[in-house]
Amino acid sequence: MNPRVKGASGKLADRKSIEKAESSLSAQADLSFVTVQGRKLEVRRIPGTDRDAPTLVFLHEGLGSVSMWRDFPDEAAAATGCATVVYSRYGYGNSDVLHGPRATDYMHVEALEVLPELLERLAIPDPVLVGHSDGGSIALIYAGALSRAEALVLMAPHVFVEDISVKSIAEAKTAFETTDLPQKLGRYHADSKKTFRGWNDIWLHPDFRGWNIEEYLPRIHCPVLAIQGFDDEYGTMAQLEAIAKQAGGPVELLRLADCKHSPHRDQPAVVIEAMKRFVSRLNDGT
Repeated sequence: MNPRVKGASGKLADRKSIEKAESSLSAQADLSFVTVQGRKLEVRRIPGTDRDAPTLVFLHEGLGSVSMWRDFPDEAAAATGCATVVYSRYGYGNSDVLHGPRATDYMHVEALEVLPELLERLAIPDPVLVGHSDGGSIALIYAGALSRAEALVLMAPHVFVEDISVKSIAEAKTAFETTDLPQKLGRYHADSKKTFRGWNDIWLHPDFRGWNIEEYLPRIHCPVLAIQGFDDEYGTMAQLEAIAKQAGGPVELLRLADCKHSPHRDQPAVVIEAMKRFVSRLNDGT
């Protein structure tokens, strides 16, 4: 079509472009920075429609960030009515750039030191933590150690290290060194190399093979929704089974076919519907 011709389809395309631009501007307007532990963290807040609903707090994966969640937090907020907070941890997204290597206890530090301070600054006493991968592990540590979460939604969480995890993370290192992966990650992180190395190096360190957070599971008494794909390249259903067997509270498992390590990207409609039902039961007290 000649771009100078103003037809109905052209108006529709223009309207979609305007709506997309307005959505992008709205997301940027929600962004702010909060200083925690002396470091600037990128935070995005999404208003809720149900004043009685809990607040969802999103905890991203090992290479995630605010922007890498894309529209999923907005969709979750709309479906549940919950106010929602999404943030980039130190070394991720537009938060302060990582300086130095991470230690084997980096998820414990996040769960026990950083997250409590952030939630206090944001005045969120009892969140529903929505964690993906590393974020799911952080949610488990937080809930098990501090008992402050109202509920947990876990997507592909890790409670111990598996051979499949190490194998895939080693393959990710090769991809980072031989493909355009650094450029792709650069869309989401201020310094993609430091972000990647901070995550990849510690997961491949020999000392990390003994990492295990099963001790926290019996101390988790809040409701848990745990989700994992059968095709997850970073973990097996053994992770969910450990949570179901050892958690001290009610656990609902959602196992998904045609789903890899990111259920919210591979099966978004199914995950959103499960979250909607889960949060609704929390509101009803059932």
